[in-house]
Amino acid sequence: MSKNTPIPQGFLKNPIHLLALGFGTGCAPKMPGTIGTLVGVLFYFPLVYLSSAYPSWPVYIGVTIALFLLGIWLCDVTANHLGVHDHGGIVWDEIVGFLITMTMVPPDWRYVLLGFILFRLFDIWKPWPISWLDSKVSGGLGIMLDDVLAGIYALILLQLIVYLL
Repeated sequence: MSKNTPIPQGFLKNPIHLLALGFGTGCAPKMPGTIGTLVGVLFYFPLVYLSSAYPSWPVYIGVTIALFLLGIWLCDVTANHLGVHDHGGIVWDEIVGFLITMTMVPPDWRYVLLGFILFRLFDIWKPWPISWLDSKVSGGLGIMLDDVLAGIYALILLQLIVYLL
């Protein structure tokens, strides 16, 4: 089956699939990864302001790690039920990858936009070893890892830009 196999009717009624498919954004007919990344943007702002210790980076990092670990399971279950290793509609990995990109970045809309663009570029381009991970590691971990690494690449570049500005 292909990465573009249609999502079965009623599939989103299962909360596991609802989350893995980015609350339905992964069902978009075009650019589901990009649209799913927008959910990451919606997660970013409340997450960065979770505590009175504005921003609370230890909390942010802890929640991001928890979402990554949850994503391994969500993506694995959903991929198995769809019968496709990394179905294009599975976008939980994009949500987490974007949150990784934004780690310790000032909460400013310009950096959010730049982080969004950088993450999408690395996720689509898949420079080594992202492409290698994408082809060699299977299951939920494989689905998550390539976006984690794309997020780390985007984070490094974004931090350099923030530092230089």
